[in-house]
Amino acid sequence: MALMETILSEIKVLSFAAESPPLSVLVAAKLAGISLPTDNSLSADSPHLLHFSDGLKLHGTFVLLRYIGRIANLYGENAIQAAQIDEWLEYAPVLSQGAAFENACKHLDDYLGSRTFFVDHSFSIADIAIWSGLAGTGQRWESLRKSKKYQNLSRWFNSLLAEYGDALNEVTATFVGKRGLGKPTETKSKGTQANQESKSVNGDVSEKGKAGSRSTFEVDLPEAEMGKVRLRFAPEPSGFLHIGHSKAALLNQYFAQRYQGQLIVRFDDTNPAKESNEFVDNLLKDIETLGIKYETVTYTSDYFPQLMEMAENLIRQGKAYVDDTPREEMQKERMDGIESKCRNNSVEENLKLWKEMIAGSDRGLQCCVRGKLDMQDPNKSLRDPVYYRCNPMPHHRIGSKYKIYPTYDFACPFVDSIEGITHALRSSEYHDRNAQYYRIQEDMGLRKVHIYEFSRLNMVYTLLSKRKLLWFVQNEKVNGWDDPRFPTVQGIVRRGLKVEALIQFILEQGASRNLNLMEWDKLWTINKKIIDPVCPRHTAIVEERRVLLTLINGPEKPFVRIIPRHKKYEGAGEKATTYTRTIWLESADAESIKVDEEVTLMDWGNAIVKGIEKDQDGNLKLTGVLNLEGSVKTTKLKLTWLPQTDELVKLCLMEFDYLITKKKVEEGEDFLDVLNPCTEKETVALGDSNMRNLKRGDILQLERKGYYRCDVPYIRSSKPIVLFAIPDGRQQTGFK
Repeated sequence: MALMETILSEIKVLSFAAESPPLSVLVAAKLAGISLPTDNSLSADSPHLLHFSDGLKLHGTFVLLRYIGRIANLYGENAIQAAQIDEWLEYAPVLSQGAAFENACKHLDDYLGSRTFFVDHSFSIADIAIWSGLAGTGQRWESLRKSKKYQNLSRWFNSLLAEYGDALNEVTATFVGKRGLGKPTETKSKGTQANQESKSVNGDVSEKGKAGSRSTFEVDLPEAEMGKVRLRFAPEPSGFLHIGHSKAALLNQYFAQRYQGQLIVRFDDTNPAKESNEFVDNLLKDIETLGIKYETVTYTSDYFPQLMEMAENLIRQGKAYVDDTPREEMQKERMDGIESKCRNNSVEENLKLWKEMIAGSDRGLQCCVRGKLDMQDPNKSLRDPVYYRCNPMPHHRIGSKYKIYPTYDFACPFVDSIEGITHALRSSEYHDRNAQYYRIQEDMGLRKVHIYEFSRLNMVYTLLSKRKLLWFVQNEKVNGWDDPRFPTVQGIVRRGLKVEALIQFILEQGASRNLNLMEWDKLWTINKKIIDPVCPRHTAIVEERRVLLTLINGPEKPFVRIIPRHKKYEGAGEKATTYTRTIWLESADAESIKVDEEVTLMDWGNAIVKGIEKDQDGNLKLTGVLNLEGSVKTTKLKLTWLPQTDELVKLCLMEFDYLITKKKVEEGEDFLDVLNPCTEKETVALGDSNMRNLKRGDILQLERKGYYRCDVPYIRSSKPIVLFAIPDGRQQTGFK
């Protein structure tokens, strides 16, 4: 750190021509936290200069970029990585050469097919150079990005925009004009289309990808100051993170980055009956999966002593009281606006009962602490809400130290203010409680925290209530919180969703307050666009009633060819395909073939079926001849097949359906009445021998069947490989 401060103190000014600012240098400096005074008075043919206070000068864009890369640890971890970065720095200028631009985009798109960054697995000045080169062309790159012609390149570009949006937006808004690199523009101007769109959290075009449409993320936090915003993502550790929580987490991260502020994770662990360390551990795992970057982890239970002290102070001030009214009667009184008989008890009586609550005595267990707000307020959340309840259950972090626990409504406004939170992001379902939140903070005499509302993310045919999800777990309707039928992060990732697709989907929804019921098809369509260009292809045949085709002129001895696992993506590797005289076809394919029909055997060639035999049980046997000179363009049927060998592997293909049969369960409607009786289907199949090498989590495509994720890899021949079917956005759900 001392070295960085010394280096920064030596930099005097960056000089360049107004017509050609060194965008990559400016971006790198911004990301590295280096303040660069600029002078744009140089002539057009002058090299960029970095002046130091001792008179030393460095010349040239990439000399300056390497210099910043070294001091900011963005120049690789070893000599090989540094050399690879140099290669990309030398390549980057081609993006400014008009005729070569699209060819360069294609080259970059191919290279990024299975990569997150240009060199190794880390962000470096190579990424900065290429990103700046694209952004510097202004509308030319923007039109290509909107067209989605280069999906891998756009994905990479957008991911950097999502991660480093504030810095990138600021530099491009200042130095990128409408026709590419140009003279500095006013920061307050609308800037380029790239800048307008990058104010959305991921920098993608709008939902329809139409030019000129505005992202719903173009909103501001009230009274937010750059560098002073502090946010919290505050899940209750009573379940796993689900897709709805993901929206809250990513929104918090977006605003923290946009305002160059801080984000903390806080566990609201105020209900020991529902919470556990298992949930804490898995929530942290899910937060990491989403790529959420936070300053620290805190717990509401860290503040239990201060919360108890605050409750007692409010009792002494007459702003709270202890009530022993039975719960159901209390709820009715609140609905009807009837004051409790305990509301006007003396401070002494309240303190006496408060001590009974702290002790967890029989008398204390009958009581709760309520705020003395307004029992006649039309907003029922202000009708003397409960602040504290007795609960003799041990807490997952602090054991049996306490017999009383604060409610969320009481603890949240207190801890938000104490922890220095400037803005509390809450879904609009809490709207009626906002007045309560502010009133409680006011009674506590604490600094006001701004509330920013966003709409809750709801999905069709999906329950997001943790209480309801817990019912499925406890009643063994699913196999745990990571079940592929669950809307939890772990569940949908296990089903085959790429985290990148989840993030893109959620952030496309924006920070709108409008309630929305989203279709899963859109999410799976995004996922398909990510996995299809890179996932390897394999072959599987349904085992039941499979049909043997004997090729009369087939190879006398089996032979093997090495072919690509993906014809358009070398990074998928190669596979060994065995060719034999007898091969397996699927029953459905065999039944559709006619005598003397020419068909195409995929990855082999054409064959003509000469004979079809059917036994008394309806089982088929086919004979045919290879016609490898035949044209695949003339055949109607393109068939997958497997050789008749002992090397084939057993497969268990799993398909899943929604847990409920209704798009939306209305308020007051019992979800048990709309349970789906059949939510999974198992198909036994045979697969090519190359599938022995699959690892858990690998995604593949089974030719003519769809996309799958390997959940259980090959262990031994008697145990099947388990593959989970991945929806592609077009598949119909429902099966018997």
